[in-house]
Amino acid sequence: MIELQNIPERTIKPREKGLTMVMDKGISTVEAEGLMETSEGFIDIIKFGFGTSLISKNISKKIKLYKKHNIKIYLGGTLFEAYIARNLFTEYCNLIKELELNTVEISDGSIKMDHNKKCEYINQLANQNITVFSEVGYKSSNKILAPSKWIELMAKELEAGSWKVIAEARESGNVGLYRSGGEVRSDLIEEILTKIPKEKILWEAPKKQQQVFFIKLLGPNVNLGNIGTNDVIPLECLRLGLRGDTFFNFMK
Repeated sequence: MIELQNIPERTIKPREKGLTMVMDKGISTVEAEGLMETSEGFIDIIKFGFGTSLISKNISKKIKLYKKHNIKIYLGGTLFEAYIARNLFTEYCNLIKELELNTVEISDGSIKMDHNKKCEYINQLANQNITVFSEVGYKSSNKILAPSKWIELMAKELEAGSWKVIAEARESGNVGLYRSGGEVRSDLIEEILTKIPKEKILWEAPKKQQQVFFIKLLGPNVNLGNIGTNDVIPLECLRLGLRGDTFFNFMK
């Protein structure tokens, strides 16, 4: 369909890189159908944000719909932590089976968890042929990880069996990778990239300026997450240099 020259080549589904992870924070089934109509080719993963999957009445319908379009689906990491905080790992696994999901997010951004134990959870699930995303970083702006610690944790979680490690930013985009105003911690990101392959990291980037930063730094096939349901096509335009922010990045 695109006849313009100097448009970057995008990977196609099922992708290993250039992933777009979208947050479903409780949209209706009709809205989900509309999202698939307009954007399914650009979406690789849908996360049911935080604990919304536990109280959404239409969760099974949406899972079936998203699966039909070859999209990976997982429950928000905060829900995993809610189960772990109550010593309910087995019950969490049962929930995953009940919903017929084969992708999970393992995180410890809200609770204190021994990292070896976190890696045990990752390894146990990965050995059951479940695709594991594990998240590194805190959900509180009062807690700061040194760049060396980001690298250490990411490396161990990949070794434990994570398919990708998620760099924390929350849906607000003002913690972890970013300062309280949403500004990118570029020195942190560049240091992480000296040790962790870029294809193995999914960067949470809910704000446009954050998406632009990563596309300019790592190209159109960077893995980006926590994208709003209304921002999927605008993000794809950023990836292709079809918005002013990245217009000249791919022009020869």
